[in-house]
Amino acid sequence: MRIFVAGASGVIGRQLVPMLVAAGHEVSGTTRRRERLASLEAMGAAPVLLDATDSAAVTRAVEEARPEVVIHQLTDLAAASRDGYSPTVLAANARLRTMATAHLVAAAETAGVRRVVAQSGAWLYAAGPEPHREDDPLGASDEAGRLTLGGILALEGDVLGAHLEGVVLRYGLLYGSGTGSPTAAGRPSVHVEAAARAALLAVEHGSSGIYNIVDDGGGVSNDRARQQLSWVPLGQGSMMEGS
Repeated sequence: MRIFVAGASGVIGRQLVPMLVAAGHEVSGTTRRRERLASLEAMGAAPVLLDATDSAAVTRAVEEARPEVVIHQLTDLAAASRDGYSPTVLAANARLRTMATAHLVAAAETAGVRRVVAQSGAWLYAAGPEPHREDDPLGASDEAGRLTLGGILALEGDVLGAHLEGVVLRYGLLYGSGTGSPTAAGRPSVHVEAAARAALLAVEHGSSGIYNIVDDGGGVSNDRARQQLSWVPLGQGSMMEGS
């Protein structure tokens, strides 16, 4: 299957691309940094240099790749390693989520893409009975949450409102290789390898809708992902089974 991975050189993308290639998929992977093109090619992807805020460029890239599935793993958090999750960093990430998602979804619809799988977050559920499930309302109680929530709502609305199969993966807080956190540092959490595997499974499994991709416990249920995607957290079953 032809798959277009937007954000292929990011933390999840670096785990995901080799999984997709190993599963026999033909992968086109984007990065906005020229120096990362060679690493994408080494992973087996056709590298694409792309500014996802440029609507025309996104349309051309998707049309040229002719994918059946688009996977959206774009974030703008590189500055967080220097500045932390400051309001400036979070606002930039929300802007990217809003703009890039709209461009990717429009390009996917134009190109006749069957399915879009997109990265969202599982740590913004409003206060209420736990464990939170996918139909529980989201909310924010502080500035960081409010800055993030706008981008999340825009992303989810565009993906789920598109005229194609839209799948939203609400990831917990990432830990593991490349994340800066070797172990879970907050809840809900999810290992980066398990997060990537959820995207791999969502290529061919599950109906349209939202899935919590989180470790067990932590106040958020992963039952739907277990049942429809056959996904399990890291350490519970074989991570590469079925891939």
